[in-house]
Amino acid sequence: MSEKSSEKNSHVLNIIAENAEALARALRDLGEPVWLAAGRAFDIPVGKDTAVLNRAREIAGAESVDMNLIPIANRRKSLLVADMDSTIISCECLDELADMAGLKPKVAAITERAMKGEIEFAPALRERVALLKGLPLSALQRVYDERVRLNPGAKTLLATMRAHGAKTLLVSGGFTFFTTRVAAAAGFETEQANILLDDGTHLAGEVAEPILGREAKLQALEHAARKAGIDFTDTLAVGDGANDLAMIGRAGLGVAYHAKPVVAAAAAARIDHGNLTALLYLQGYREDEFVTN
Repeated sequence: MSEKSSEKNSHVLNIIAENAEALARALRDLGEPVWLAAGRAFDIPVGKDTAVLNRAREIAGAESVDMNLIPIANRRKSLLVADMDSTIISCECLDELADMAGLKPKVAAITERAMKGEIEFAPALRERVALLKGLPLSALQRVYDERVRLNPGAKTLLATMRAHGAKTLLVSGGFTFFTTRVAAAAGFETEQANILLDDGTHLAGEVAEPILGREAKLQALEHAARKAGIDFTDTLAVGDGANDLAMIGRAGLGVAYHAKPVVAAAAAARIDHGNLTALLYLQGYREDEFVTN
C-alpha cells in the first residue's frame, strides 16, 4: 500500500445508531460501510481529517447517533481501565448512601459539582463522607442490593475484551465495598478505590488517606500498563466525570461515556447514546465476536 493510500484510510468513521442503515445510505458519498452489526453499527474508512466527522454529524442532524473518528492502528486495546459510578454501574453509590441517611439532595448536589469539575474532588469527597457519620454499616449492603445495577453491555464488554487477551481494571473515586462486588459481577480482574472508615458498626464519617482521585486514576492506568508491558497506545480508559479526565487523556483511546460536558469535550471519543458494547464497536469488534455470559 502506498503512503498516500495509507494516509487516506488511516482512520474509520465509526457510527452506532438505531437507524444505522438509513445513515449508511445518507453517508454513501463518504464511502462504503463496513458493517460491525447489521442495522446497528458500521465503519467508513476515511482519512484523519476531522472535517469528515463534522460533515457526517451535520448529515445525521438531530438523530441519536454516536459518531467517532478512530485511528485504525492499534485499534483493539490490550488494557481497559474503567470508572465505576455512572459508567459501569448506573448510580452514584455515595449519593445512594446519603439517601439512606435522608441527605441525598445535599450530597448529590456536591457530587454533581465535583463531576463537572467545578470543585476539587478530594475535599468534596471528605465533605460528603463526613455527612454520613453514624450511618449503620448495613446501609452499604442495602445500597448494593437495592440500588447498584450494572449498565447494559458491561458484562459483554468485559467478557469480550478478556477473551481476546485484554487486562481489565476497575478504578473508582468511590469505595472498595462496592468496587470489589461490582468488579466480580462485571468481570474485572482487579479494582482500586477509596476505603470508608468505620467503628465496627457505623461509618466514622472519614475516608482513608490518600484519597484516590484524578491523579490516582491516572497513576493506576500507568501502573497497570507498565506492569503488563502494554504500550499506552494499546490502552482504553472510560469514564464520565472530571476526575476521569487525566486517565482519559493519557490512554490510547479515551472515551467519555454518557459524560459531563467537560469530559465529553476533552475525550478523543464519546458515547452519548449507546450502551457499553459501543466500546467494542469503537475497537472494531463485530457483533458476532461478542462474548456473552
